Amino acid sequence: MELTRLRPVLEHPGPMATVYLENRPPGEDAGTQSRLRWQSVRERLEDDGATRATLTALDAALQQDPVGEVQADGRVLVACDDGVLLDEHWDASLGSGDAGYWSDVPQLDRYLREALTAVRLLVAVADQQGARIRQEVLGELGPDGSEPAEEQQFSAADSAVAGSGGARVHKARRGYLSHKHNQRRADEVVHQNAADIAAHLVRTAERFRPDVLILAGTVQGRTAVHGELPEHLARISVDADRGGVQDDAAEAALAEQIDEIADTLRSRRLAADTDAFELARSQGLTVCGPGPVADAARQGAVSTVVLGHEAADRPAGDALAASSACGADVTLVDLPEDDYTDGRRGIAAVLRFAVPTA
Repeated sequence: MELTRLRPVLEHPGPMATVYLENRPPGEDAGTQSRLRWQSVRERLEDDGATRATLTALDAALQQDPVGEVQADGRVLVACDDGVLLDEHWDASLGSGDAGYWSDVPQLDRYLREALTAVRLLVAVADQQGARIRQEVLGELGPDGSEPAEEQQFSAADSAVAGSGGARVHKARRGYLSHKHNQRRADEVVHQNAADIAAHLVRTAERFRPDVLILAGTVQGRTAVHGELPEHLARISVDADRGGVQDDAAEAALAEQIDEIADTLRSRRLAADTDAFELARSQGLTVCGPGPVADAARQGAVSTVVLGHEAADRPAGDALAASSACGADVTLVDLPEDDYTDGRRGIAAVLRFAVPTA
């Protein structure tokens, strides 16, 4: 993930407030609870020196939501006297806690950890005539390594595609008049429908940029679609052989397999990024801790900011802001515990070149 998307926020002149509001189940007193939670965070920010203009901007942003939406979805906001700089849903699990920071730079390491565990899935449930196509973004792993509850899924879109073949797709039975002609025509229709679905998937993937394409549905349908995919989509495609969309039980079976595929992809990504960090560490091209990372970034040496998969001891906004200025990426890894001489765990960096250490 590139930090450049957040660069306008990370490099905006401070001071500024960073606010996290965790997911909460909606209830009858949703509006009251929402206001009380924000009031508590607001008072802490005010005690820390947050300006009236910044707090007013946050008040206005949170008052725009329907009653209870903040509880159900979770939010991360960054604001300063110029107004709200960032306002996005934050899919943290229940128990992560609300928080507010008043500092010279935004404290976005918690937000980035959640974003880095997200998996973008393009799902096509196909048969020989068409497909139902979904875009899903599944959030982070729970504390025990399990997927979050279904309501914590923070994005989904759905569309249907009908093939243009039009004619019957079932092959003729033995002895049927003009058997070969009808069989050939059925094959052509299946091929045309699969090509239409694949073309739609290509267009959707260009906008959505999925991590994985999941092909579900009938064996004939998903096999035909796979055969029409361009190489870049075929390379990230995975077959789902359980369930579908015909009833609730089929939907549940498919959803379970989609969760498994997302979990596998997430684990592989974490392992690969951890291996890359360990290789750089063996070559002396890493630094650990927010101070050393920020110092290396100011020298233009940071290639990749590395956030620990575990929660950080303290926010590391200074290191992230400095790293965004030198065009660094950010990844999530299992960080070693023995490199933190200052006791401040949770962030490290892979370097472009070695830098002097204090």
